[in-house]
Amino acid sequence: MNPFEVAGLPLHPLVVHGAVVLVPLTALALVLGAILPSARRRLGAVTPLAAVVTVVLVYVAVVSGGALKEVVGPLPQVARHEALAVLVPPWTIGMAVVAVAQWLWFRRRPADGASTREASRRDRVVGVTIAGLALVTASGATVSVVLAGEAGARAVWGG
Repeated sequence: MNPFEVAGLPLHPLVVHGAVVLVPLTALALVLGAILPSARRRLGAVTPLAAVVTVVLVYVAVVSGGALKEVVGPLPQVARHEALAVLVPPWTIGMAVVAVAQWLWFRRRPADGASTREASRRDRVVGVTIAGLALVTASGATVSVVLAGEAGARAVWGG
């Protein structure tokens, strides 16, 4: 049995559809958590967990895509899809790192011994930094998965 097939179907398109859905949803949750404390509290550990699952799905998609490429052959459309798809893992890893950092930072207890003014300033700086990184990584992950997905769809369906 081929480990890159499920019931005779290639694993790649099955896993890719999960990533195509989960990457933008995780990106949205990350950005909402960065700018809305109420969303961050409600989402809790869901955002970092979804981000880690996204990294795993993307990894499986890349590996299964390589196996499918060997079956399909070196087509120009597949090469374009692959060239765009290599951009997805770094962005999703970055998004996961920011999601975990955001979750850990906002779960921490207030610093002991720091003055209120120092702690408040530090909290603002870290909060703004996390929000900026959340926006950048969420945007990069979403754009890269859309571009790779569009190229993959063109490779399959023509165009």
